Amino acid sequence: MIYPSGRAVWAAAAGAVPAFLVALALPSFWYLGLLWSCLLLAFLAVDAAAGRGRASLNASIDAPQQVGVGGEFSVQIAARHSGRPRAAEARVGHDARLAPVDGSGGTLRPTAGGGSLDLRFQALRRGVASFDRLWVRWRGPFGLVWNQVVLPVESKVAVLPDVSSARGEAITLLQHAALAEGHAQRRAGQGREFDALKDYQPGMGRRMIDWKRSARHGKLLAREFRIEENNNVVLAIDSGRLMCEPVDGVPKVDRAVTAALLSAFIALKGGDMVSLFGFDARPRVSSGAVRGSASFAMIQKRAAEIDYSSEETNFTLALTTLSARLDRRSLVIIFTDFVGPISAELMLRTVGRLTERHLVLFMLMKDTELEGLADLPPRSGEDVARAVVAGGLLRERQVVIGRLRLLGAHVIEANHNRLGPALVERYLQFKQEDLL
Repeated sequence: MIYPSGRAVWAAAAGAVPAFLVALALPSFWYLGLLWSCLLLAFLAVDAAAGRGRASLNASIDAPQQVGVGGEFSVQIAARHSGRPRAAEARVGHDARLAPVDGSGGTLRPTAGGGSLDLRFQALRRGVASFDRLWVRWRGPFGLVWNQVVLPVESKVAVLPDVSSARGEAITLLQHAALAEGHAQRRAGQGREFDALKDYQPGMGRRMIDWKRSARHGKLLAREFRIEENNNVVLAIDSGRLMCEPVDGVPKVDRAVTAALLSAFIALKGGDMVSLFGFDARPRVSSGAVRGSASFAMIQKRAAEIDYSSEETNFTLALTTLSARLDRRSLVIIFTDFVGPISAELMLRTVGRLTERHLVLFMLMKDTELEGLADLPPRSGEDVARAVVAGGLLRERQVVIGRLRLLGAHVIEANHNRLGPALVERYLQFKQEDLL
Protein backbone atom coordinates (compact mmCIF):
# COMPACT_ATOMS: atom_id res chain seq x y z
CA MET A 1 0.00 0.00 0.00
CA ILE A 2 1.36 3.44 -1.00
CA TYR A 3 0.03 6.79 0.18
CA PRO A 4 1.46 10.34 0.46
CA SER A 5 3.19 11.48 3.59
CA GLY A 6 2.62 14.73 5.47
CA ARG A 7 5.57 16.26 3.68
CA ALA A 8 3.89 15.67 0.30
CA VAL A 9 0.65 17.23 1.51
CA TRP A 10 2.45 20.34 2.73
CA ALA A 11 4.41 20.56 -0.53
CA ALA A 12 1.21 20.37 -2.57
CA ALA A 13 -0.40 23.03 -0.38
CA ALA A 14 2.64 25.28 -0.76
CA GLY A 15 2.46 25.02 -4.59
CA ALA A 16 -1.23 25.85 -4.72
CA VAL A 17 -0.70 29.51 -3.71
CA PRO A 18 1.83 30.36 -6.51
CA ALA A 19 -0.34 28.54 -9.06
CA PHE A 20 -3.32 30.64 -8.03
CA LEU A 21 -1.30 33.87 -8.28
CA VAL A 22 0.03 32.94 -11.76
CA ALA A 23 -3.46 32.17 -12.99
CA LEU A 24 -4.71 35.43 -11.52
CA ALA A 25 -1.91 37.61 -12.93
CA LEU A 26 -1.43 35.86 -16.29
CA PRO A 27 -4.73 34.25 -17.30
CA SER A 28 -3.40 33.29 -20.72
CA PHE A 29 -0.48 31.40 -19.15
CA TRP A 30 -2.49 29.70 -16.41
CA TYR A 31 -0.92 26.32 -17.29
CA LEU A 32 2.39 27.55 -15.83
CA GLY A 33 0.85 27.07 -12.42
CA LEU A 34 0.68 23.34 -13.07
CA LEU A 35 4.44 23.00 -13.37
CA TRP A 36 4.85 22.67 -9.60
CA SER A 37 2.15 20.00 -9.45
CA CYS A 38 3.73 18.06 -12.32
CA LEU A 39 7.14 18.32 -10.69
CA LEU A 40 5.71 17.13 -7.38
CA LEU A 41 3.99 14.18 -9.07
CA ALA A 42 7.28 13.23 -10.70
CA PHE A 43 9.05 13.26 -7.34
CA LEU A 44 6.19 11.24 -5.84
CA ALA A 45 6.52 8.63 -8.60
CA VAL A 46 10.28 8.37 -8.12
CA ASP A 47 9.89 8.19 -4.34
CA ALA A 48 7.23 5.48 -4.61
CA ALA A 49 9.28 3.41 -7.05
CA ALA A 50 12.44 3.71 -4.95
CA GLY A 51 10.63 2.85 -1.73
CA ARG A 52 8.78 -0.04 -3.34
CA GLY A 53 12.06 -1.72 -4.10
CA ARG A 54 12.66 -2.12 -0.36
CA ALA A 55 9.35 -3.87 0.30
CA SER A 56 10.90 -7.28 0.98
CA LEU A 57 10.02 -7.58 4.66
CA ASN A 58 10.17 -10.39 7.19
CA ALA A 59 8.66 -9.29 10.49
CA SER A 60 7.98 -11.24 13.67
CA ILE A 61 6.57 -10.66 17.16
CA ASP A 62 8.18 -12.05 20.29
CA ALA A 63 5.77 -12.14 23.26
CA PRO A 64 5.75 -14.19 26.49
CA GLN A 65 3.66 -17.34 26.53
CA GLN A 66 1.79 -16.42 29.70
CA VAL A 67 1.28 -13.50 32.06
CA GLY A 68 -0.84 -12.83 35.13
CA VAL A 69 -3.96 -10.68 35.14
CA GLY A 70 -2.99 -7.06 35.74
CA GLY A 71 0.65 -7.70 34.92
CA GLU A 72 2.71 -5.80 32.39
CA PHE A 73 4.91 -7.46 29.81
CA SER A 74 7.10 -6.49 26.88
CA VAL A 75 6.55 -7.36 23.21
CA GLN A 76 9.43 -7.11 20.77
CA ILE A 77 8.79 -6.46 17.07
CA ALA A 78 11.66 -7.40 14.75
CA ALA A 79 11.70 -6.51 11.04
CA ARG A 80 14.27 -7.54 8.44
CA HIS A 81 14.38 -6.17 4.91
CA SER A 82 16.60 -5.99 1.86
CA GLY A 83 17.47 -2.33 2.32
CA ARG A 84 17.06 -0.29 5.45
CA PRO A 85 14.08 2.04 4.94
CA ARG A 86 14.03 5.56 6.27
CA ALA A 87 11.80 6.35 9.25
CA ALA A 88 10.43 2.82 9.51
CA GLU A 89 7.47 2.51 11.88
CA ALA A 90 5.42 -0.43 13.13
CA ARG A 91 2.13 -0.98 14.90
CA VAL A 92 0.66 -4.21 16.22
CA GLY A 93 -3.00 -5.23 16.42
CA HIS A 94 -4.26 -6.81 19.63
CA ASP A 95 -7.55 -7.85 21.22
CA ALA A 96 -9.47 -6.30 24.10
CA ARG A 97 -7.76 -8.40 26.77
CA LEU A 98 -4.63 -6.29 26.39
CA ALA A 99 -4.07 -2.56 26.77
CA PRO A 100 -0.98 -0.73 25.48
CA VAL A 101 0.95 1.16 28.13
CA ASP A 102 2.65 3.72 25.87
CA GLY A 103 0.87 3.08 22.59
CA SER A 104 0.69 0.11 20.26
CA GLY A 105 3.30 1.35 17.78
CA GLY A 106 6.39 3.46 17.24
CA THR A 107 9.58 3.94 15.26
CA LEU A 108 11.78 0.92 14.70
CA ARG A 109 15.20 1.10 16.29
CA PRO A 110 17.87 0.36 13.65
CA THR A 111 19.65 -2.97 14.12
CA ALA A 112 21.91 -5.15 11.99
CA GLY A 113 19.89 -5.98 8.87
CA GLY A 114 16.63 -4.44 10.06
CA GLY A 115 14.98 -2.80 13.04
CA SER A 116 13.31 -3.62 16.33
CA LEU A 117 10.71 -2.06 18.60
CA ASP A 118 9.82 -2.83 22.21
CA LEU A 119 6.24 -2.19 23.34
CA ARG A 120 4.67 -2.53 26.79
CA PHE A 121 1.22 -4.03 27.31
CA GLN A 122 -0.94 -4.70 30.35
CA ALA A 123 -3.14 -7.79 30.68
CA LEU A 124 -6.67 -6.71 31.61
CA ARG A 125 -8.74 -9.91 31.50
CA ARG A 126 -8.15 -13.62 31.87
CA GLY A 127 -8.12 -15.68 28.69
CA VAL A 128 -5.97 -16.25 25.63
CA ALA A 129 -4.99 -12.88 24.19
CA SER A 130 -3.67 -12.62 20.65
CA PHE A 131 -1.69 -10.33 18.38
CA ASP A 132 -3.18 -10.81 14.91
CA ARG A 133 -1.73 -8.16 12.57
CA LEU A 134 1.41 -6.11 12.16
CA TRP A 135 1.61 -2.84 10.20
CA VAL A 136 5.04 -1.72 8.98
CA ARG A 137 5.57 1.45 6.96
CA TRP A 138 8.57 3.44 5.72
CA ARG A 139 9.25 6.51 3.61
CA GLY A 140 10.94 6.79 0.26
CA PRO A 141 14.28 8.58 -0.23
CA PHE A 142 12.56 11.98 -0.56
CA GLY A 143 10.19 11.36 2.32
CA LEU A 144 7.11 12.10 0.18
CA VAL A 145 5.52 8.64 0.13
CA TRP A 146 4.73 6.05 2.78
CA ASN A 147 5.10 2.40 1.76
CA GLN A 148 3.01 0.23 4.06
CA VAL A 149 2.53 -3.52 4.36
CA VAL A 150 0.12 -5.40 6.60
CA LEU A 151 1.52 -8.72 7.76
CA PRO A 152 -0.65 -11.41 9.35
CA VAL A 153 0.93 -12.75 12.52
CA GLU A 154 -0.24 -15.24 15.11
CA SER A 155 1.11 -14.74 18.59
CA LYS A 156 -0.92 -15.75 21.64
CA VAL A 157 -0.43 -14.88 25.29
CA ALA A 158 -2.22 -16.84 28.00
CA VAL A 159 -3.54 -14.37 30.57
CA LEU A 160 -3.70 -16.37 33.78
CA PRO A 161 -5.29 -15.59 37.14
CA ASP A 162 -2.92 -14.18 39.71
CA VAL A 163 -2.29 -17.17 41.97
CA SER A 164 0.54 -15.70 44.00
CA SER A 165 -1.74 -15.12 46.97
CA ALA A 166 -3.43 -18.47 46.37
CA ARG A 167 -0.10 -20.27 46.58
CA GLY A 168 0.62 -18.72 49.96
CA GLU A 169 -2.86 -19.60 51.14
CA ALA A 170 -2.44 -23.15 49.88
CA ILE A 171 0.82 -23.60 51.77
CA THR A 172 -0.84 -22.33 54.93
CA LEU A 173 -3.71 -24.78 54.52
CA LEU A 174 -1.27 -27.62 53.89
CA GLN A 175 0.64 -26.81 57.04
CA HIS A 176 -2.59 -26.56 58.97
CA ALA A 177 -3.62 -30.01 57.76
CA ALA A 178 -0.18 -31.38 58.72
CA LEU A 179 0.51 -32.75 55.26
CA ALA A 180 4.27 -33.09 55.37
CA GLU A 181 5.88 -32.03 52.09
CA GLY A 182 2.49 -32.01 50.45
CA HIS A 183 1.85 -35.76 50.87
CA ALA A 184 -1.09 -37.23 52.72
CA GLN A 185 -0.30 -38.08 56.30
CA ARG A 186 -0.44 -41.77 56.96
CA ARG A 187 -3.15 -42.82 59.36
CA ALA A 188 -3.42 -46.40 60.52
CA GLY A 189 -6.75 -48.00 59.81
CA GLN A 190 -7.83 -45.34 57.29
CA GLY A 191 -7.74 -45.39 53.54
CA ARG A 192 -7.70 -48.29 51.10
CA GLU A 193 -4.05 -48.43 50.08
CA PHE A 194 -2.12 -51.24 51.83
CA ASP A 195 0.80 -49.94 53.86
CA ALA A 196 2.19 -52.62 56.21
CA LEU A 197 1.44 -55.52 58.52
CA LYS A 198 1.41 -55.15 62.29
CA ASP A 199 0.59 -57.28 65.28
CA TYR A 200 -3.09 -57.56 65.99
CA GLN A 201 -4.13 -55.50 69.00
CA PRO A 202 -7.34 -55.80 71.00
CA GLY A 203 -9.94 -53.44 69.70
CA MET A 204 -9.01 -53.83 66.03
CA GLY A 205 -11.73 -54.96 63.69
CA ARG A 206 -11.72 -58.56 62.49
CA ARG A 207 -11.74 -57.42 58.88
CA MET A 208 -8.24 -56.02 59.39
CA ILE A 209 -6.82 -59.48 60.17
CA ASP A 210 -4.76 -61.06 57.40
CA TRP A 211 -5.65 -64.72 57.99
CA LYS A 212 -3.23 -66.22 55.45
CA ARG A 213 -0.16 -64.42 56.79
CA SER A 214 -1.32 -65.00 60.37
CA ALA A 215 -1.43 -68.77 59.71
CA ARG A 216 2.02 -68.62 58.09
CA HIS A 217 3.62 -66.75 61.03
CA GLY A 218 1.67 -68.45 63.78
CA LYS A 219 0.28 -65.22 65.24
CA LEU A 220 -2.45 -62.76 64.41
CA LEU A 221 -1.35 -60.05 61.98
CA ALA A 222 -3.47 -57.08 60.94
CA ARG A 223 -3.28 -55.08 57.75
CA GLU A 224 -2.52 -51.38 58.07
CA PHE A 225 -3.80 -49.07 55.37
CA ARG A 226 -3.12 -45.50 54.43
CA ILE A 227 -4.97 -42.83 52.55
CA GLU A 228 -4.59 -43.20 48.81
CA GLU A 229 -2.54 -40.57 47.01
CA ASN A 230 -3.60 -41.27 43.44
CA ASN A 231 -7.22 -40.20 43.58
CA ASN A 232 -8.74 -38.57 40.52
CA VAL A 233 -9.97 -34.99 40.99
CA VAL A 234 -11.96 -33.31 38.20
CA LEU A 235 -12.44 -29.54 38.23
CA ALA A 236 -15.49 -28.77 36.06
CA ILE A 237 -16.04 -25.05 35.49
CA ASP A 238 -19.23 -23.65 34.01
CA SER A 239 -18.51 -20.59 31.85
CA GLY A 240 -22.09 -19.97 30.69
CA ARG A 241 -24.13 -16.79 30.88
CA LEU A 242 -24.89 -16.86 34.60
CA MET A 243 -21.27 -17.52 35.53
CA CYS A 244 -20.11 -14.49 33.56
CA GLU A 245 -22.10 -12.09 35.74
CA PRO A 246 -19.88 -10.03 38.04
CA VAL A 247 -19.65 -10.42 41.79
CA ASP A 248 -18.00 -7.47 43.50
CA GLY A 249 -16.68 -6.33 40.13
CA VAL A 250 -15.17 -9.67 39.07
CA PRO A 251 -16.98 -12.30 36.93
CA LYS A 252 -17.98 -15.44 38.78
CA VAL A 253 -16.08 -17.63 36.31
CA ASP A 254 -12.85 -15.81 37.18
CA ARG A 255 -13.39 -16.45 40.87
CA ALA A 256 -14.19 -20.08 40.10
CA VAL A 257 -10.97 -20.46 38.08
CA THR A 258 -8.93 -19.00 40.94
CA ALA A 259 -10.53 -21.38 43.45
CA ALA A 260 -10.01 -24.31 41.08
CA LEU A 261 -6.33 -23.50 40.67
CA LEU A 262 -5.92 -23.31 44.44
CA SER A 263 -7.46 -26.75 44.89
CA ALA A 264 -5.44 -28.11 41.95
CA PHE A 265 -2.24 -26.91 43.60
CA ILE A 266 -3.21 -28.68 46.84
CA ALA A 267 -4.28 -31.90 45.09
CA LEU A 268 -1.14 -32.12 42.96
CA LYS A 269 0.99 -31.53 46.05
CA GLY A 270 -0.92 -34.32 47.79
CA GLY A 271 -0.17 -36.84 45.06
CA ASP A 272 -3.61 -36.92 43.44
CA MET A 273 -4.37 -36.66 39.74
CA VAL A 274 -6.09 -33.50 38.54
CA SER A 275 -7.97 -32.73 35.33
CA LEU A 276 -9.70 -29.55 34.15
CA PHE A 277 -13.00 -29.46 32.30
CA GLY A 278 -14.66 -26.29 31.00
CA PHE A 279 -18.12 -26.08 29.43
CA ASP A 280 -21.00 -23.80 28.53
CA ALA A 281 -23.42 -24.79 25.75
CA ARG A 282 -20.96 -27.61 24.96
CA PRO A 283 -17.65 -28.87 26.34
CA ARG A 284 -14.84 -26.41 25.60
CA VAL A 285 -11.74 -27.40 27.57
CA SER A 286 -10.51 -30.81 28.65
CA SER A 287 -6.98 -31.17 29.96
CA GLY A 288 -6.80 -34.85 30.82
CA ALA A 289 -5.56 -36.17 34.16
CA VAL A 290 -2.07 -35.10 35.25
CA ARG A 291 -0.12 -35.52 38.45
CA GLY A 292 2.89 -33.98 40.12
CA SER A 293 3.60 -30.40 41.13
CA ALA A 294 5.28 -29.73 37.79
CA SER A 295 1.92 -30.21 36.04
CA PHE A 296 0.39 -27.19 37.76
CA ALA A 297 1.74 -24.86 35.05
CA MET A 298 -0.12 -26.87 32.40
CA ILE A 299 -3.37 -26.76 34.40
CA GLN A 300 -2.90 -23.03 34.85
CA LYS A 301 -2.40 -22.52 31.12
CA ARG A 302 -5.47 -24.59 30.20
CA ALA A 303 -7.50 -22.56 32.71
CA ALA A 304 -6.78 -19.47 30.61
CA GLU A 305 -8.63 -21.12 27.71
CA ILE A 306 -11.92 -21.06 29.64
CA ASP A 307 -13.49 -18.06 27.94
CA TYR A 308 -16.50 -15.91 28.78
CA SER A 309 -19.73 -17.00 27.12
CA SER A 310 -23.19 -15.53 26.61
CA GLU A 311 -24.79 -18.93 25.93
CA GLU A 312 -26.97 -20.92 28.30
CA THR A 313 -25.22 -23.84 29.97
CA ASN A 314 -26.10 -27.31 28.66
CA PHE A 315 -25.58 -29.45 31.77
CA THR A 316 -26.89 -32.61 30.12
CA LEU A 317 -24.33 -32.57 27.30
CA ALA A 318 -21.45 -31.40 29.50
CA LEU A 319 -21.91 -33.78 32.42
CA THR A 320 -22.75 -36.74 30.19
CA THR A 321 -19.57 -36.12 28.19
CA LEU A 322 -17.57 -35.80 31.40
CA SER A 323 -19.02 -39.00 32.85
CA ALA A 324 -18.16 -40.93 29.68
CA ARG A 325 -14.51 -39.85 29.94
CA LEU A 326 -14.08 -41.00 33.56
CA ASP A 327 -13.01 -44.62 33.80
CA ARG A 328 -12.64 -44.70 37.59
CA ARG A 329 -14.29 -43.23 40.67
CA SER A 330 -13.46 -39.54 40.88
CA LEU A 331 -14.12 -36.44 42.89
CA VAL A 332 -16.03 -34.19 40.49
CA ILE A 333 -16.05 -30.56 41.63
CA ILE A 334 -18.56 -28.47 39.66
CA PHE A 335 -18.36 -24.68 39.76
CA THR A 336 -21.70 -23.36 38.54
CA ASP A 337 -24.70 -21.19 39.28
CA PHE A 338 -28.45 -21.46 38.79
CA VAL A 339 -31.59 -19.46 39.45
CA GLY A 340 -34.38 -21.84 40.34
CA PRO A 341 -35.77 -25.40 40.01
CA ILE A 342 -37.04 -24.87 36.46
CA SER A 343 -33.70 -23.81 34.99
CA ALA A 344 -31.87 -26.50 37.01
CA GLU A 345 -34.21 -29.40 36.19
CA LEU A 346 -32.01 -30.90 33.45
CA MET A 347 -28.95 -30.48 35.66
CA LEU A 348 -30.64 -32.39 38.50
CA ARG A 349 -31.49 -35.31 36.22
CA THR A 350 -27.89 -35.62 35.04
CA VAL A 351 -26.40 -35.24 38.51
CA GLY A 352 -28.48 -38.16 39.73
CA ARG A 353 -26.68 -40.47 37.31
CA LEU A 354 -23.29 -38.94 38.07
CA THR A 355 -23.53 -39.48 41.83
CA GLU A 356 -24.15 -43.20 41.39
CA ARG A 357 -20.47 -43.73 40.63
CA HIS A 358 -18.59 -40.58 41.58
CA LEU A 359 -18.28 -38.20 44.51
CA VAL A 360 -19.83 -34.93 43.34
CA LEU A 361 -19.25 -31.56 44.98
CA PHE A 362 -21.03 -28.37 43.86
CA MET A 363 -19.29 -25.06 44.52
CA LEU A 364 -21.69 -22.11 44.62
CA MET A 365 -21.14 -18.44 45.38
CA LYS A 366 -23.59 -16.69 47.64
CA ASP A 367 -25.63 -14.10 45.81
CA THR A 368 -24.81 -11.14 48.04
CA GLU A 369 -26.83 -8.81 45.82
CA LEU A 370 -30.04 -10.80 46.28
CA GLU A 371 -29.38 -11.18 49.99
CA GLY A 372 -28.92 -7.44 50.27
CA LEU A 373 -32.19 -6.79 48.44
CA ALA A 374 -34.02 -9.30 50.62
CA ASP A 375 -32.79 -7.57 53.79
CA LEU A 376 -33.47 -4.07 52.45
CA PRO A 377 -35.46 -1.92 54.91
CA PRO A 378 -38.99 -1.36 53.54
CA ARG A 379 -38.91 2.42 53.12
CA SER A 380 -41.12 2.38 50.03
CA GLY A 381 -43.37 0.12 48.04
CA GLU A 382 -40.60 -0.57 45.54
CA ASP A 383 -38.32 -1.72 48.36
CA VAL A 384 -41.00 -4.16 49.54
CA ALA A 385 -41.47 -5.52 46.00
CA ARG A 386 -37.71 -5.98 45.55
CA ALA A 387 -37.41 -7.74 48.90
CA VAL A 388 -40.28 -10.11 48.10
CA VAL A 389 -38.87 -11.04 44.69
CA ALA A 390 -35.34 -11.47 46.05
CA GLY A 391 -36.60 -13.60 48.92
CA GLY A 392 -38.52 -15.82 46.50
CA LEU A 393 -35.43 -16.33 44.31
CA LEU A 394 -33.31 -17.22 47.34
CA ARG A 395 -35.91 -19.77 48.49
CA GLU A 396 -35.97 -21.36 45.02
CA ARG A 397 -32.20 -21.55 45.10
CA GLN A 398 -32.32 -23.38 48.43
CA VAL A 399 -34.85 -25.81 46.97
CA VAL A 400 -32.35 -26.76 44.25
CA ILE A 401 -29.56 -27.12 46.82
CA GLY A 402 -31.77 -29.40 48.90
CA ARG A 403 -32.56 -31.58 45.88
CA LEU A 404 -28.86 -31.83 45.04
CA ARG A 405 -28.11 -33.09 48.53
CA LEU A 406 -30.94 -35.61 48.31
CA LEU A 407 -29.35 -36.94 45.12
CA GLY A 408 -26.12 -37.61 47.05
CA ALA A 409 -24.14 -34.55 45.97
CA HIS A 410 -22.25 -32.34 48.38
CA VAL A 411 -22.87 -28.61 48.15
CA ILE A 412 -20.79 -25.69 49.40
CA GLU A 413 -22.27 -22.21 49.24
CA ALA A 414 -19.58 -19.74 50.24
CA ASN A 415 -18.80 -16.07 49.86
CA HIS A 416 -16.83 -15.22 46.75
CA ASN A 417 -13.72 -14.35 48.77
CA ARG A 418 -13.87 -17.65 50.67
CA LEU A 419 -14.60 -19.97 47.77
CA GLY A 420 -11.06 -21.37 47.44
CA PRO A 421 -10.33 -21.96 51.14
CA ALA A 422 -13.77 -23.53 51.65
CA LEU A 423 -13.12 -25.94 48.78
CA VAL A 424 -9.67 -26.91 50.07
CA GLU A 425 -11.01 -27.53 53.57
CA ARG A 426 -13.74 -29.83 52.22
CA TYR A 427 -11.25 -31.62 49.96
CA LEU A 428 -8.95 -32.33 52.92
CA GLN A 429 -11.97 -33.49 54.90
CA PHE A 430 -12.88 -35.93 52.12
CA LYS A 431 -9.31 -37.27 52.27
CA GLN A 432 -9.42 -37.73 56.03
CA GLU A 433 -12.80 -39.46 55.91
CA ASP A 434 -11.67 -41.71 53.04
CA LEU A 435 -14.57 -40.71 50.78
CA LEU A 436 -12.54 -40.39 47.57
